[in-house]
Amino acid sequence: MAHRRRCLLLLLAVLLPAMAARGDPDAVQDFCVPDAGRGRPVELAMLPAYPCRSPANLTAGDFAFSGVRAAGNFSPETGFAGVSVTPAQFPGLHTLGMSFARADLSAAGGVNPPHYHPRATETALVLAGRVYAGFVDSGGRLFAKVLEQGEVMVFPRAMVHFQLNVGDTPATVYGAFNSENPGIVRIPATVFGSGIREAVLERAFGLTPAELRQLEKRFGPPKKAEMED
Repeated sequence: MAHRRRCLLLLLAVLLPAMAARGDPDAVQDFCVPDAGRGRPVELAMLPAYPCRSPANLTAGDFAFSGVRAAGNFSPETGFAGVSVTPAQFPGLHTLGMSFARADLSAAGGVNPPHYHPRATETALVLAGRVYAGFVDSGGRLFAKVLEQGEVMVFPRAMVHFQLNVGDTPATVYGAFNSENPGIVRIPATVFGSGIREAVLERAFGLTPAELRQLEKRFGPPKKAEMED
């Protein structure tokens, strides 16, 4: 009995990390274009509840997307424009375990601020320009370099990463994710724009009340903490 218990524990020790590391569930059919109802947009939170559209009613247009031909809206503060593409924008991606994004950085200094994707690894291909890109691992080590046009960098899942245009012309980066819903946590806005108590941030970052108010003003009005007691 003790031997069987040890074998079971050993099996669990091997399998559980592998199960935890898995991304989206494996598809059980070729594809599943969600049917949200006539005229209704696809919502990511509702994807498991949507039925699949009949394959007989699908065309090539259901598997093609033109929404990344142009840049998104640029932020005047960062010089960054992003276009995220998940099944909400491109329903044909549903159950395929992937999504993608286009990032544009204005010339000489456009930045995609530090952020991470809690549910996906990202590969970033520089389509145009020169981009200083990198990530920080859980031990605090920085992996960063300047990427030239045509070069690719990988940002492991849940690792904080960033991109900065270091060229004299606009830069474009195409990112691909191994999840249909990678999520995004933007570090500056999350820390200084989510309504964390001022005492926490002042003590944690050594900020004066005036400095903290300036940061909160830049990253948006504090949001009511839904889970705060």
